[in-house]
Amino acid sequence: MNLQGKKIGILLESDFYEHEIWYYHYRFPEEGAELHFLTRLWGQPSLTFKGHEYHAPFECNESFEDMSDEELKSYAAIIVPSAIVSDRLRYTDDIHKLPPATEFLKRAFAEKNIIKGIICHGMWLVSPVPELVRGRPVTCHNNLHGDVINMGAIYTDRDVVVDEDLVTGRTGAHCHLFAKKIIEMLAA
Repeated sequence: MNLQGKKIGILLESDFYEHEIWYYHYRFPEEGAELHFLTRLWGQPSLTFKGHEYHAPFECNESFEDMSDEELKSYAAIIVPSAIVSDRLRYTDDIHKLPPATEFLKRAFAEKNIIKGIICHGMWLVSPVPELVRGRPVTCHNNLHGDVINMGAIYTDRDVVVDEDLVTGRTGAHCHLFAKKIIEMLAA
């Protein structure tokens, strides 16, 4: 499959699951996709995050903050990975405003041409905007089963679930199945 000209954005923060992130780091470019790791840079030119299991460092120098609508529309897929990434990204200075990463995800959901991939604990980033998944079939880590039901989503007991432009995966250990499905959809 050839994904030449397709841009994929993956959100990143500390406590990422190394096996998953490294898999994406190699797998998507192997198909020809242009891969971008996006984060909240807090005014810094770059940040180095540490993985959850091995504390492996990963430098990120691209931000989703202040991304124009035009640039967002240039992405073929936006992925929220597993582990604690989404918990860290859902921090907001003002609890009366959506976290910047959730606001970014909400903007991505408004674009039907962008595949949204959410795996494992990535669903935490959706919790402030449950309307994004309400009534939609999804899967997630078993620990979030009650969370997605409370969001109004239809929990589906499968490793990967596709609902139009939304792909969800059970755990980071299923990243190969999750990525395969996204690659198939982007190549179609």
